[in-house]
Amino acid sequence: MDTERLIGHLCDINALVGNEKEASEKILEFFRPYCDKAWGDPFFNVIGYKKGEAKNPKKVMITAHYDQIGLIVAGYEKNGFLSVSNLGGVDTKVEGASCVTIHGRDDVFGVIGAKPPHLLSGQETKKNLKITELFIDTGLSDDVLKEKVSIGDPVSIVSPVVKMKNGCLSGRNMDNRCGVAALVLILEQLQRLKHDNDIYVIATVQEETGSLGAMTAAYNLEPDVALVIDVTHGDMPDAGKSKCFTLGKGIPVGIGPAYHRQETNRLLEIAGNERIPTSLSVESGDPGTESWAIQVSRLGVATVEVSIPLRYMHTGVELVKVEDVEMAACLAAKYSAGEIGEIRCGWNQEMLL
Repeated sequence: MDTERLIGHLCDINALVGNEKEASEKILEFFRPYCDKAWGDPFFNVIGYKKGEAKNPKKVMITAHYDQIGLIVAGYEKNGFLSVSNLGGVDTKVEGASCVTIHGRDDVFGVIGAKPPHLLSGQETKKNLKITELFIDTGLSDDVLKEKVSIGDPVSIVSPVVKMKNGCLSGRNMDNRCGVAALVLILEQLQRLKHDNDIYVIATVQEETGSLGAMTAAYNLEPDVALVIDVTHGDMPDAGKSKCFTLGKGIPVGIGPAYHRQETNRLLEIAGNERIPTSLSVESGDPGTESWAIQVSRLGVATVEVSIPLRYMHTGVELVKVEDVEMAACLAAKYSAGEIGEIRCGWNQEMLL
């Protein structure tokens, strides 16, 4: 499989938080060729199922979210302008002067204008814009605009995927479509791997507003073990070294309260056996990923996490290295196909009453 093309196709899909229905049908088509069964749930999570060979198989859930950050139309202004609010963690300092698409009755092109530096006051030059200070200029008359666009319509950033040197790709939605690409690669590899466990690969929704898709998926499936694939901060000159990871130098593996220590050790052991380079991503509390929600589903789920280093998170020029996506997929496939540890505790629900 051509991983570059796969990532590019996935990043082109619009799936703004809370507006994932059409995207779920497209992602389902990437899963179907490699699954025993594939379907979408009522929340628009997309599930691919690979049946295990054991008589009493355990359930392994692998997740990566496919929702994307963006904007939502909050109101009409005069002369073809729209006020907006955020969908997910929008960084207002990089939104100025962006090109956008408003997904209304028809797609409408617009720009987020920025006040020229010549007109800024001294105080304005020192502060970041608030979301209420961003406006989309459509160039349309007010009457035509109201025919095409409604309050509540989602807005996506226009930024195509660009191939760069040394196996790097840059563009919008790499967070976390490169994780979804890893899911497709995992399914492809599982075609060639014998595995006892039932494996559920799930592209989840609404991670950017509270990991809601992962919550519902974990509650419904009740897995024995979960593996989360998400992005983490890639290295860059002006960023702190303790929270950033070099592209192409290995896969960060989460360690901390959100992650099951026994299963994390097994994941690292498999990485060593497969000669997949790793590093430890220390998270002292909520890592800001689906792991935090999944681990407390029902009676608790043994959860581990692998990350893909990414530069310029939550912008239109997010940058990843294709090799990292492939390494993360390889590690996740080998782990899920292996023997899952005895992680169930020696009690039952009656003992808790």
